Amino acid sequence: MSSTLGADLLSVVARLNRLANQRVRMPIPFAQARLLSTIEDRGEARISDLAALDHCSQPTMTTQVRRLEDAGMVTRTADPQDARAVLIKITPEGKKALRQARADRGAAVDPYLERLSEADRERLTEAVDVMRRLITDATSPRTTAR
Repeated sequence: MSSTLGADLLSVVARLNRLANQRVRMPIPFAQARLLSTIEDRGEARISDLAALDHCSQPTMTTQVRRLEDAGMVTRTADPQDARAVLIKITPEGKKALRQARADRGAAVDPYLERLSEADRERLTEAVDVMRRLITDATSPRTTAR
């Protein structure tokens, strides 16, 4: 296996994301869509955890969460484990906005995918499945607890 496979994969995915973002007007800003995606993946999360995941300060994350909350895309509830903390959870409206953002970004890439041969599209479909398994493995409790 190439020692640069991980770096190459991340570079290509980042460039593909930029391509999609440049060619579409999203219903919500990309940073908000990314945050909604993180919240959706986690089910619910504390602001401090979201800030750590996004490599930003807690006040910055609080501002981002407040914007999503004002738009009806997330809710805050008391953390039953810590009365001082709140848990952030995506709402049905947030899920709808996230689905739309993903669909719009995907549609921006579709014309380029259509230019590929059937064999290349099949390989990409298989590669997406491999990447999903990689993410599942990397985020499963048995793997992250190391």
